[in-house]
Amino acid sequence: MGVSAPAPAGAATPICLFAPGGERMTLPVPKRQLVLMTGLGFASGLPLYLTYFTLQQWLSELGLSLKAIGTVALFGLPYLLKFLWAPLLDRLPPGVLRRLGRRRGWLLPIQLLLTLSIVRISTLHPEAGLWPLAATAFILAFLAASQDIAIDAWRIETFTPEHQAVALGGYSWGYRTAMLCSGAGAIGLAAAIGWRGALLGMALLSLLGPVLTLLAPEPPPPEAAGAAVPPSGWRPSLNGQIVAPFRDLLSRPAAPLLILFVLVFNLGTQLADGMAYPLYHRLGYAPAAVAAANGIPSLAAALAGAAASGLAVARLGIGRGLIAAACLQMASILLYLAVVHGGGASSALYAKVVLEGFAETLAQTTLAAYLSRLCSREYTATQYALLSSLAPVAWRTLGGTSGILAQALGWNGFFWLCAAFCLPGIGIMLLLMRRFPSGLPPARPA
Repeated sequence: MGVSAPAPAGAATPICLFAPGGERMTLPVPKRQLVLMTGLGFASGLPLYLTYFTLQQWLSELGLSLKAIGTVALFGLPYLLKFLWAPLLDRLPPGVLRRLGRRRGWLLPIQLLLTLSIVRISTLHPEAGLWPLAATAFILAFLAASQDIAIDAWRIETFTPEHQAVALGGYSWGYRTAMLCSGAGAIGLAAAIGWRGALLGMALLSLLGPVLTLLAPEPPPPEAAGAAVPPSGWRPSLNGQIVAPFRDLLSRPAAPLLILFVLVFNLGTQLADGMAYPLYHRLGYAPAAVAAANGIPSLAAALAGAAASGLAVARLGIGRGLIAAACLQMASILLYLAVVHGGGASSALYAKVVLEGFAETLAQTTLAAYLSRLCSREYTATQYALLSSLAPVAWRTLGGTSGILAQALGWNGFFWLCAAFCLPGIGIMLLLMRRFPSGLPPARPA
């Protein structure tokens, strides 16, 4: 297959796609929007470690109890429950913010409050009392999850369905880079200038979000796209903005299959990865060796996986792209067996971590593109928040059994079982593709 012609100087880069009949076609990917998407991905990824890993490191250095440090895990709840307030962000913002539009009007104040929350955390002294820090960190997590809702809605409404995987590739590059900054970067900065200075540095970086929001184009409003205008008044909104998005999803052909697919697609990988660090420890890998493998090699593989997602969707289509991603995840899980029988060899560890970073990011990015295509335009924020919250439900409920299964089956049996858990997702997608060639049911029943 030949290579597409280079793009003329301008704002778009061509991407090779297949039309429904199988012929190749080239659609322009807007360069400016891709740059903005990458930057917004950075804004989205920056707060994550500040409410989890980096915060735990700070509290550990202060000598707080393990019980206190463990409560940090609760700050992740807003990320799981964001679908509860996502309908609010599908409405027009209040007052003067309406001039910015439905997406930017919410995004800008959320981002400014997020920056202020980081600044507030930098002024606190957890050793004197944990509650002020806990309350502020929870608010930060709530604002970060709200920012994710608005950015996801902006992405879905700004990029065409064919470009969602490419957009998500850029988003993942920015997100992963931000995690490196707010994780290892913040910890290293704290060692040099102290935690107050490090957190203020993160607050300064977070200002990139509001700047990009002001530069970003506002997607066309629902009425311009032929969608229903959100109802005015809170009582009509209960039906129009909360009940209607759920009803719209459940009214799709094969809706139960869609929901089941979202639930099980990543289950095998999530169960297997839950036992990764216990496995490495029991096999005698030094923590420094595990950290080194999960550093630059893992990051490079993840960035490659994000970029490969756009190419996979363009060349294979979204349904086949998901199947290919699931097969790579199976191969990644089975590489745990090479680690088990590798006698502590670093080559087995690095091979596993690199393929894992590539396969999991490819799968996550492609799944996110698939979920984006399932969203109706008038309920973008609500439906994507709901679908993306469904994805980890099986892991959150069944993940606690991973240790029990590993102990009962042994490492070999456990990882073979985890690999087998990838098969239901492949089977469901094949069923969807048999009924709908792209694997995507129509937005509404015909």
